[in-house]
Amino acid sequence: MSAAQMFLRGLAACGGSLALLVAGLALPAAAEPETPVVYSSGSTATRANGLGFDACSAPSLAALGAWRGTSPYGVVNIYFGGNNRGCAQPNLTPTWVRGAVAAGWKLLPTYFGYQPTCMFGNKPNRYNAGNATARGSSDGADAVAQAQALGVLSGSGLYADVENYDRTDGPCRTAVRRYVSAWTKTLHAAGYLAGVYVHQDSGLRDLSESYNWSAYARADAVWMARWDGDPSLTNWPTAPNSQWSYYQRAKQYQGDHDETHGGVTINIDSDSVRAPVATVARQYTVTSSTPLNARSGPSSSSPVVRTYAPGAALSVVCQGSGQQVGPTAVWDRLTNGAWVSDRYVSTPSGTGFSASVLPRCTYPGQVTVDLVNARTGPGASYPTTGSPLRRGALAYVMCQRAGSRVGTTAVWDKLRNGSWVSDYYVSNRSNTTWSSRVPRCP
Repeated sequence: MSAAQMFLRGLAACGGSLALLVAGLALPAAAEPETPVVYSSGSTATRANGLGFDACSAPSLAALGAWRGTSPYGVVNIYFGGNNRGCAQPNLTPTWVRGAVAAGWKLLPTYFGYQPTCMFGNKPNRYNAGNATARGSSDGADAVAQAQALGVLSGSGLYADVENYDRTDGPCRTAVRRYVSAWTKTLHAAGYLAGVYVHQDSGLRDLSESYNWSAYARADAVWMARWDGDPSLTNWPTAPNSQWSYYQRAKQYQGDHDETHGGVTINIDSDSVRAPVATVARQYTVTSSTPLNARSGPSSSSPVVRTYAPGAALSVVCQGSGQQVGPTAVWDRLTNGAWVSDRYVSTPSGTGFSASVLPRCTYPGQVTVDLVNARTGPGASYPTTGSPLRRGALAYVMCQRAGSRVGTTAVWDKLRNGSWVSDYYVSNRSNTTWSSRVPRCP
């Protein structure tokens, strides 16, 4: 152990997170529990913040149309795969996914794969402590393939369903942690955020207990089942507010019941969601009268990678800030990773972000220290914002810029809310230089 590490440990023992506020002394975490996500070029995280519902089978687009605007819900769950999935999914196709998103819904993808041996219930496909890592890896790989087949893109949050189980079975608790860790690392390697659906009295307790353990990769988000009628995402009895603290929580607060909206009745569970969900491209067209250049970055000085004819279709993933072009500094990122100025695209706004339909381009990484101050600019001399990030929180990085050196890097991350943190404290792909896929700040 280095002198700096001994010093930090001593301070932490005496004063909690004080040690982690000493700039330049806090060291990056090991590979676990914070593993980096390997984003693809045409990717972004998409967040939801509101009420949702889950039904065993995906409702028809007509049913979703009847519920849109007449129900309190804006998020719908989809059981998109897994060998323990119980209900048929006749509606769940790429066309349905595109149609649901085009209608304004956000999708919460859930994978019902292998379950722990001590699970309550009769699901047949189980894992134990000996094969949990292999099962988590294989389920993760299959989940990525199933998501991609539906058009659910890199950067999406995918949720492994871990049903309630017997916590008195010690080896089974270990198996759950191994499964979730392998699920998380497999999804991260493929460019996806890893979520997990858990019961408040079993999975949430165990994952909360091992939140900082270096033996396991930490999931990016938790979706907790507790049917108490309370949609609150804080003050949960089995996980402190400091864990999964920033757009990383959902709660299933009411179980199996019928609701009718717009004349259509569906049997659902009700959810509160403030967490990453599915990223799905939306279709727009080129509005310029001359060919539109798509570039490697959000600037007219970036190299041209492709040209689109007037009226051509564009698959837009997200929007980011870039060089001012006419009345707007908004640039659109396409599924192939290229950027085009939003001035020449048929999105709803020609002067700013089309926030109601397109997410802001972000590339989250978990915070690797107990507490890190967010600042108003890319340097330790800038004032703090008063909203520090806790360990494991998702730092929703929009872009990177050079600033003051912290530890091994001078790279700073601009976050979704406009604040800045040193990249040294974020589990991106590098803590010494720029991270691939994240654009430079204009």
